[in-house]
Amino acid sequence: MRALMSSQRIRWVLQRTELSMRSHRCQSSSTQTSANTPQKTKFGPLEDSDRIFTNLYGRHDWKLSGAMRRGDWFKTKEILLKGHEWIINEMKTSGLRGRGGAGFPTGLKWSFMNKPADGRPKYLVVNADEGEPGTCKDREIMRHDPHKLIEGCLVAGRAMGAVAAYIYIRGEFYNEASNLQLAIREAYEAGLIGRNACQSGYDFDVYVHRGAGAYICGEETALIESIEGKQGKPRLKPPFPADIGVFGCPTTVSNVETVAVAPTICRRGGSWFVSFGRTRNSGTKLFNISGHVNNPCTVEEEMSIPLKDLIERHCGGVIGGWDNLLGVIPGGSSTPIIPKKVCEEVLMDFDSLLAAQSGLGTAALIVMNRQTDVVKAIARLLTFYKHESCGQCTPCREGVGWLNKIMWRFVKGNASTQEIDMIYEMSKQIEGHTICALGDAAAWPVQGLIRHFRPEIEARIEAYAQTQHHVRKATASVS
Repeated sequence: MRALMSSQRIRWVLQRTELSMRSHRCQSSSTQTSANTPQKTKFGPLEDSDRIFTNLYGRHDWKLSGAMRRGDWFKTKEILLKGHEWIINEMKTSGLRGRGGAGFPTGLKWSFMNKPADGRPKYLVVNADEGEPGTCKDREIMRHDPHKLIEGCLVAGRAMGAVAAYIYIRGEFYNEASNLQLAIREAYEAGLIGRNACQSGYDFDVYVHRGAGAYICGEETALIESIEGKQGKPRLKPPFPADIGVFGCPTTVSNVETVAVAPTICRRGGSWFVSFGRTRNSGTKLFNISGHVNNPCTVEEEMSIPLKDLIERHCGGVIGGWDNLLGVIPGGSSTPIIPKKVCEEVLMDFDSLLAAQSGLGTAALIVMNRQTDVVKAIARLLTFYKHESCGQCTPCREGVGWLNKIMWRFVKGNASTQEIDMIYEMSKQIEGHTICALGDAAAWPVQGLIRHFRPEIEARIEAYAQTQHHVRKATASVS
């Protein structure tokens, strides 16, 4: 018996060794193949056949019949029946990173929900608050392609075992909320969501919750507090929402665009999605371009497209020509401004903009030409952040108010050059010292301004000092 066991063990070891060697050879072969594959260097323009949002401009019917003609709700039952592990693996393969600003890997985030059941229901919360100045992508999805979001909720909910989705929509989005609610009713009536969704045996409900317009409710825990009927103030973490979220239950909060692309990724495969953009910056993305361009627009493009190409190709260029460009805020108002020389080379993705000391954020470009008073523009953003602070954290409550006061003195030049370094240091004391990222959002525009446009501030201070000197001299001569 022992000899039999010994011979069986030897055979088992030999088999394991052979499998290990075979696996090693396969890995070496795949590594060699990937090493020999030429690196992609050109990004964009995106082919129409590769666009996920096919009714972005509202040219077609946004209701259920029109959505199904465009490919929505196609083979959704098969996707659901493949199970949560398959969906999460496809999301991981796709390399999708959160489209709300943070850029956290989506597949990894959704996998946090797959813990042993403890009797509590799980929830998906969709962040449709979209209060970032310059950002206008999610409202286009909800107004013109609401079924894409609803189907995305169903697929994402299946991936994390959620029983329902709460779509938290900004209160000012009246038309968007109306269209979304009607689309949800259509989906219920067609049996696509609700009990036995898509005849898959999976029960899933979708609810719309309208907010009241507070910017702070775009932060996931403040959003959860608002859904629960409390003041929209961020929670301390941990515990994270995946452990204790809405109503004390496991919750994942995801952006509208992140959720809406999930069904297409599952249908066409994660390998298709990852073929766009650079490594760690894969997929397609909705970009908003506003400000001093000839044709402001929201457009779906390939990730890693050069910023200059994006503006020239889709917006008809900068007003006054490219040489008239002063700078661009590349990812919504909270990301630091970058000057023209950086804009000529930078790519629109997470890593390239991070290397340029800015960020992709929500991919909302605010373009400023040389006719812009850049100091006043940044000061106006500080007024916004001061107004929207919830006041819970002292560095944000007090510090952003100080930043605002000093910035408006910089607009006039009524300051000293030493205050430039002082306000920069103050912004660093606010950054990273608050419960949520609103303090960071207020600090970064100031840091970007000083980093690239310090001479403009110094010139104003000097001009104001000379003016005051002439005024005092004239007053003295009169008296």
